[in-house]
Amino acid sequence: MASIFRFKQFEVDQSNCAMKINTDGVLLASLVDTDGARRMLDVGTGTGVIALMLAQRMIDSQVEAVEIDELAAEMARRNFNNSIFKDRLVLHATAFQHLQISDHYDLIVSNPPFYTDSLHNPDVRKKLARHTDLDFFRELLQFASSYLTSNGKIVLILPTQLAETVIALAVERRLYRTAEIEISSFVGEPVIRKIVTFERMPNTTVDRREFVIYKSRGVYSDSYKNALAPYFLAF
Repeated sequence: MASIFRFKQFEVDQSNCAMKINTDGVLLASLVDTDGARRMLDVGTGTGVIALMLAQRMIDSQVEAVEIDELAAEMARRNFNNSIFKDRLVLHATAFQHLQISDHYDLIVSNPPFYTDSLHNPDVRKKLARHTDLDFFRELLQFASSYLTSNGKIVLILPTQLAETVIALAVERRLYRTAEIEISSFVGEPVIRKIVTFERMPNTTVDRREFVIYKSRGVYSDSYKNALAPYFLAF
């Protein structure tokens, strides 16, 4: 994969990032409900692509990003500084648990590490980027419970098999699933990812919708192209 990924309004250098730009990240950034969000936080920003896409979407917003990997954080900072949104982007090179919070967030997003039960990757930086245990989610949800505004949301993209566990952990912290996007590769195939929205107040019903990536093998669906058209040069 090329080290420079060019979007319509910015470009991302991913040469020093253990985890490159991927479908999960760009779908989260393009599909998350940003209505009313003026102060946002991207946890585990990696290249910074999610934060950059959010800054493009919400022109009056302030977007903060946190990244624990030093090399990735430096690359994200450079990507921010090279963008037209640089005045609205802030990079914190630390763990989210160590953030000095000055105000609450309207929206927290994360494309988190999720290989909770896999054999750990021998590459230390890839291990940091890809692997976690449930304590990560407990701490992230507790952070959200403490630092979201009263109407704020935390939105995560998760593998299907992990989503129910995280939903249960959220309830323990008085955060409730209010919306869910079920993502599959093709029509009729199993759901492979869920974009789950959590808020302080539960809804009587969960707002669910489906999202299919491909129309046929090698051909993106109209939904995918419409979601990414504001960002991808190919669309």
